[in-house]
Amino acid sequence: MKMTATERLSLIRLKNRPTVNDYIPLVFSHFMELHGDRHYGDDAAIMGGIAEFYSMPVTVIAQVKGRNIEENKHTNFAMPHPEGYRKALRLAKQAEKFGRPVICLVDTPGAFCGIEAEERGQGEAIARNLMEFMTLKTPIISVILGEGGSGGALALAVCDELAILENALYSVISPRGFASILWKDPTREKEAAELMKITSEDLLGFGVCEKIIPEPSGGAQNDAQLMADNISEYLFDAVKRLCAVSIDVLLENRYKKFRKIGMFTE
Repeated sequence: MKMTATERLSLIRLKNRPTVNDYIPLVFSHFMELHGDRHYGDDAAIMGGIAEFYSMPVTVIAQVKGRNIEENKHTNFAMPHPEGYRKALRLAKQAEKFGRPVICLVDTPGAFCGIEAEERGQGEAIARNLMEFMTLKTPIISVILGEGGSGGALALAVCDELAILENALYSVISPRGFASILWKDPTREKEAAELMKITSEDLLGFGVCEKIIPEPSGGAQNDAQLMADNISEYLFDAVKRLCAVSIDVLLENRYKKFRKIGMFTE
């Protein structure tokens, strides 16, 4: 029996749900982290670097959730600052230069909305990622691991293929933000989650994502190794297919992917 959006919202916030710190060593080998945006500093909410995936060099860009209060304080509760997005873009451009596929692992409630982030250009940093990733001349694959909230997630989800874990959620705004705006009551976030149509099945039906990656019974936290194997199996197939496509066709297909999302009349 499929879980409701509310049940999934609770599940993906469990402290023992696997994070990128679990998945990266299980999926990739020889991961070498790279730091800094070359403008302001480093942002622990986004981890990025070079790794091997089935003997192929790839660039991995991942949003980092903590397991405890100290880890969450270090990673700002997975809410990136603008320097995190600029670091991601720097690594993506480096991947383009050397012909490496880019693999993004998305897990954030949203970008940080504090005053300091706005002062350093949060909106511009996200917008630039959307623009640059759309025309990046190398394959991009994004996987939603848990929470995929707002522009904070979309900044790493402009891609050739988007996959989502079975119990993950992906939305234009977090359920809490939705409830805060619509009802002026953030405590109604679970009610909002049911209205927003943000489950993996919803997103596949709308054409937002291309693949649902199955989770073990009860959620990913019950078998991290199996979950990593499922992610690896999908990534291996996706990387092989996308690397076989010419860059011109890749960019045209990426453009069409986003143009077809949504319902409209002319």
